[in-house]
Amino acid sequence: MNKNFTNAEFGALGEKLAAKHLKQHGCKILEKNYKNTLGEIDIIARDGGEVVFVEVKTRSPDPFLSGKYSVDARKQQHILRTASRYLDETKSKLQPRFDVIEVEIDRPSGKLVSINHLKAAFMQTETYARF
Repeated sequence: MNKNFTNAEFGALGEKLAAKHLKQHGCKILEKNYKNTLGEIDIIARDGGEVVFVEVKTRSPDPFLSGKYSVDARKQQHILRTASRYLDETKSKLQPRFDVIEVEIDRPSGKLVSINHLKAAFMQTETYARF
């Protein structure tokens, strides 16, 4: 079956699969597509004593293109500022963690190829990811 996904639909499918992955690994989804005046975070989840801010990168399979590399220092700073506002708004006392989930989907069929969950991909005190 050939599906003609728009980029928005393709990204939304990746986020849905990432949320399912997180739930299967014991996380509780707190927010999806959280927005404030500073930006947006794809998924916010709770994992034990941590609040996890997740950037989802959805791609078609390509051995030369990895989604994690598009989460550069500028994008990380954007996520950190948005997460900080979320923590202030919710008065959360949980330890923050910043993850990247790469979702590879066969675009024509819409079938999941792989999920790569990079836990603690970057930290607030760092200026770049630890891939």
